[in-house]
This record gives sequence, structure tokens and C-alpha cells, in this order.
Amino acid sequence: MKSIVIPAGCLVAFACASLFASAASAQDMAKTAGKYVKVLLDNEKVRVLELNMPPGASTGVHSHDDNVVYFVTGGTATQVTNGESKTMTRKPGEAVWSGPVTHETTNSGKAAVKTVIIELK
Repeated sequence: MKSIVIPAGCLVAFACASLFASAASAQDMAKTAGKYVKVLLDNEKVRVLELNMPPGASTGVHSHDDNVVYFVTGGTATQVTNGESKTMTRKPGEAVWSGPVTHETTNSGKAAVKTVIIELK
């Protein structure tokens, strides 16, 4: 039986790449959504974000812990979570609870959508 020898440098590179992939999969929406997001409050217990997305805009792939999304305006959005795409329409004043999630949201409607996201820490 042959044994395989892997140089230590390759193992270090693999470990670094794995750590980078983990960090990339848990991106912060305050960074990935760019000009569409504004942090309204951030303290040791909660973070509140305002998201204003014109038609076709995307949040980029990001992660949340437990959170509540309040829809200031209604609209239609498509979310991709774990490779599965789901389109949903929300009404103004609607609030939705979500547990921890990594996803991407795109405004797939014809009007701008404004939401407030409350992330619990």
C-alpha cells in the first residue's frame, strides 16, 4: 500500500482556505448590501438595519442570527437559501420572525421595498 505525503505548506493553505470559506459564508449584510442598507442601532443586545432596495437590487449572500423583519412597504422578493429559490410577496406593516439563516434576497418586484431588520445578539 502506498502512502501519500502532503507537504506542510499545502495543509496550511488548505486550512486557510477553509477558514476563509467559512467566513465568506457568514457575511454581514451591513457590508454585502452596500448602499442599500443603513445601520440604525448597534449595541450589545440588538442591531437594527434599514434596507431600501430598488427593483433588481440584491443584498448579496449574508447571515443573520435570530431576527425580525418589518416591511415598511410591501413588495415581492426572491430569496435563495441553501440553493433553493423562493419568491414571496409581503404587505406593508407585515412582520416576520426568522431563526438563524444564510441567504440572499433580491427585489424581484416592480417597486422599491423598504424593510427594517432587527437582529438579536
